[in-house]
Amino acid sequence: MTKWFDTNYHYIVPEFCADTQFRLSATKIFDEFSEALALGITTKPVLIGPLTYLKLGKTPEAGPPGFDRLALLARLLPVYADILRRLAALGAEWVQLDEPVCSLDLTDAERQALRTAYAALAAAAPSLKLLVATYFGGLRDNLGDFLRLPVAALHVDAVRAPREIDTLLREIDGTKLLSVGVVDGRNIWRSDFTAVSPLLAKARALLGDGRLLIAPSCSLQHVPVTLRHEGKLDPEFKSWLAYAEEKLAEVVALRDLLVGIPRSELGLNATAAASRRTSARIHRPGVNARVRGVAAADLSRAAPFLGRQARQRERLRLPLFPTTTIGSFPQTDAVRSARAQWKKGTIGRAAYEKFIEAETLACVRFQEEIGIDLLVHGEYERNDMVEYFGEQLEGFAFTEHGWVQSYGSRYVKPPIIYGDVERRQPMTVRWSAYAQSLTARPMKGMLTGPVTILQWSFVRNDQPRRDTAFQIALALRDEVLGLERAGIAAIQIDEPALREGLPLRREEWKHYLEWAVNAFRLSAAGVRDDTQIHTHMCYAEFNDIIEAIAALDADVITIETSRSNMELLGAFVSFRYPNEIGPGVYDIHSPRVPAIDEMEQLIVKAAGVLPLENLWVNPDCGLKTRGWTEVRPALLNMVAAAQRLRVRFGSPTAAPALRS
Repeated sequence: MTKWFDTNYHYIVPEFCADTQFRLSATKIFDEFSEALALGITTKPVLIGPLTYLKLGKTPEAGPPGFDRLALLARLLPVYADILRRLAALGAEWVQLDEPVCSLDLTDAERQALRTAYAALAAAAPSLKLLVATYFGGLRDNLGDFLRLPVAALHVDAVRAPREIDTLLREIDGTKLLSVGVVDGRNIWRSDFTAVSPLLAKARALLGDGRLLIAPSCSLQHVPVTLRHEGKLDPEFKSWLAYAEEKLAEVVALRDLLVGIPRSELGLNATAAASRRTSARIHRPGVNARVRGVAAADLSRAAPFLGRQARQRERLRLPLFPTTTIGSFPQTDAVRSARAQWKKGTIGRAAYEKFIEAETLACVRFQEEIGIDLLVHGEYERNDMVEYFGEQLEGFAFTEHGWVQSYGSRYVKPPIIYGDVERRQPMTVRWSAYAQSLTARPMKGMLTGPVTILQWSFVRNDQPRRDTAFQIALALRDEVLGLERAGIAAIQIDEPALREGLPLRREEWKHYLEWAVNAFRLSAAGVRDDTQIHTHMCYAEFNDIIEAIAALDADVITIETSRSNMELLGAFVSFRYPNEIGPGVYDIHSPRVPAIDEMEQLIVKAAGVLPLENLWVNPDCGLKTRGWTEVRPALLNMVAAAQRLRVRFGSPTAAPALRS
């Protein structure tokens, strides 16, 4: 699986080989169209376009050299043509084909493939009207080819690329319809009709009523279903929001307002927009002043890495190949039940915290027993790695029913960043300090990084994302310093979403990576040299952003490498990554318990290309979703593998841990 463009939705990546053949293997699209038709509803079936399907796939590394997936287009198009003919025979009038790759950097060959594909598909079922949709960004250098596609209608994302609308209106030919996506399908904010209406009025004047379609910017699968069941939201705050059902109502209201049909929504919309612009709950002058005051010195540690490394080794006294985990331990039924009872008020805070203390104690003792070197507290008090922090920060709101699909049957409920973000009290210090009080071994504090909190939330759209990231970073900086004052010698700031935030166009990467890296550094750079800063990234391609990862200047980075047999480590090797690194030695997304030999050999492979003294031994990711029956033997084997490595490479004993 990987992320769908720059959303938090995942898709299964298709793999193509030179001998790949295509055929229709299911009838779902025909069955659902016929079911709706039987109810008197003529729907518009939607398919992923052939160019997007091929471009987003991958070729196995064992495939023939120089193989180009576009060579498969001639085999793929007859299957698409068959689908279109069958839909036409069933009574379909329109079919939409999504080509969001038109918002990416395309080669000349890919643009030619786009033209070839739609010339063939337009001829396959002449009675069918085809609508080709792009979204998530502007067309830019793909605009001319997109406009010339021989189809009945085109859809564009006017939320992400409003400045292209004038060019589209000026250059579209006189026969095509233009679907203008003016209602944001990616976020939960209500549309501002006064801002949208002038654009639609201009489009209507140039196209006429018969050729203008009003639509959401993209699929509404990226937002929750309906606000009707959100009974606990403050009425003013709720008036700022629109889920999928409300966004469809906005599309209809905008159409009616455009043609002069009176709608009461206009006044309500204006009131909500004005309320949001001026609300004191959103704007905190002190927060913005602090962001404006960030200086270059706030983004850098006092000493370079080698100087810090010596101080940290003196303080931590860890052995060669130190062992640690990524943070979370199994969230058992008992843990989830206790949290649910506390939230419902069935048990009080004192009883709940006593339970969490007992779980934390057991986790610490287990790690001591098996010989983990740098401990964690287990995170039993946390519901989610973003939600937990959002609940304790100003500027965040939470819903009851704001669920969106992540993949398959898994849904997530992102927090909403609606205002200026500020830390009002310590968030993690109590539990990390408690865990440290239980042991003489060093304890690692655990935080979610500013970019990941940003990426995995619904984010306010009234200021640049960079500003919001810096607000979160300053709040986390306060927490990092609080952990340090509490005696925590190592602090991990997870940034698994750093790469997910990359803009779709490479020319914009530099600007994004600059502020994303600086947000991380702002959160971490205030600590002393002897405090060790960790970060964690999982299940991402690192090659094309490795310089930015190094620029984070984390003392230790832990990454996923076991599933790829250390192949993802290649980016860190060829770049000569300067700091310490923990290449994950077992895949926590599988219940399988890896053998000692297997984990040992993975680290031996890493030791062949990286300095021994900079290598850590750890799992790929957190253990929250696993059971103790898997975690116990897997971590026992991991520690045994590290002990073997110390003997193998000449350092069989561990130095005693020092208390700060």
